[in-house]
Amino acid sequence: MDVPERVAVVGAGAVGLTVAHDLATGGARVTLFERDTPGSGMTGRAAGICYDAYAEDIDVSVADRAMTRIRSLSGTGGFTFHETPYVFLARDGDDAAATALTEAVERMRVHGRDVSTATADELGERFPIRTDDVALAGVAENAGWADPAAYVDLFVEKCEQTGVEFRVGDAVSVRADPPGVALDDERTDAFDAVVVAAGVHSRSLLVDAGYPIALKPYRVQALVGTCDYRGPTVYDATAESYLRPHPAGVLAGDGVEPVEADPDEWDETADDWFVRDTLDAVQQRAETAPTVERAWAGLCGATPDRNPLVGEVTDGVYVASGWHGHGFMWAPAIGELLAGELLGKTDVAVPDPFDPRRFDGDESFAVVEGMTVADDDAETTR
Repeated sequence: MDVPERVAVVGAGAVGLTVAHDLATGGARVTLFERDTPGSGMTGRAAGICYDAYAEDIDVSVADRAMTRIRSLSGTGGFTFHETPYVFLARDGDDAAATALTEAVERMRVHGRDVSTATADELGERFPIRTDDVALAGVAENAGWADPAAYVDLFVEKCEQTGVEFRVGDAVSVRADPPGVALDDERTDAFDAVVVAAGVHSRSLLVDAGYPIALKPYRVQALVGTCDYRGPTVYDATAESYLRPHPAGVLAGDGVEPVEADPDEWDETADDWFVRDTLDAVQQRAETAPTVERAWAGLCGATPDRNPLVGEVTDGVYVASGWHGHGFMWAPAIGELLAGELLGKTDVAVPDPFDPRRFDGDESFAVVEGMTVADDDAETTR
């Protein structure tokens, strides 16, 4: 294929910024379009959890690449990666989750992941968390967390240094045949390629261009609590909730609504029940009593098979979306892989199972959250 000289990237979240930077580093002239401000979309609402605890080889390869790059970036500018083990646990009485957890850990270890199972007593001896209700846990050592806003700031600076042109403040439309970005009904800027990395809004942008994708938004919630917590990141598979250390104390999430949401009409504030239940859950697991500093809701994108949509939709038009909540965690790898594909690098390419053309775009499918243990495939993340 012809290597594009001029590329438009639509969406300045973690994925869009990374692919824009990597394209520019590879020699392309890049224009980055963002209707608000960089990182103001779902990246700004992300939890920032990172790990390689996956049970499938493709996921492992992407996570490996992402974690390696995140560590290489740590200490640059204001960006820091905080090394923190990732604990995923099943409670007493949840036999399905415990069985799935055991199988998942075995599969992770087959792929060389530094993951092990731990009993309640072993978990309690190592970490300052409550474990008397734990049936079994998995502990992933290659894990941590970072501030998504700091990642955005770093890549805005890196993009500027590599000559990326920022077009901020205008909503745009995508055109195909030939590729372009329309600022209004009268003006369309032509490009050799367009990358749509606009989160859940990627679907409407591509639908309007005549190329629907199989993507559904769903609502999630999180909060930051002020307290003293110095333990690991914890995912409770039975309650389907998580918490991680945060400079204020703890960041915790739950409140997944497994139904399709309207990306233009949704409640950005956290529900009262979510705040109440999450504070209780943190107090019980972390044995600390947090007070709410802030709480919010966000949107994640689901696909029929839980794999993201990354690659060419039609000639010269690409998409990167459908993360099931893992967009920030995978952004360093996806940016590199997609940029490599556009630039014709033979040793860097997006995995075939991520090809967005594997679906027609009108599929009917149920929304499933990203973090889960007790599913049919016994995976911990999809």
